[in-house]
Amino acid sequence: MGGTVTFAQLLPAVRDLFSRRPEYGNHEPWELAHALFSLGYVKDLAGDSEIAAALEVARTDYRQWRPAA
Repeated sequence: MGGTVTFAQLLPAVRDLFSRRPEYGNHEPWELAHALFSLGYVKDLAGDSEIAAALEVARTDYRQWRPAA
């Protein structure tokens, strides 16, 4: 396929996904890996650790997706 997906590619993809489909805001990294691939945001499946890092940053952008304190 397209090669390794990097954090630099994932962060804008996750931000765009959250802005277009807010229902994905509370999904787990393994669920988002499939969603990002299936919806055409990335050309290869990303690893859970890369997606988890992108989620952590993207969720700080949107208060409603931040984990409960």
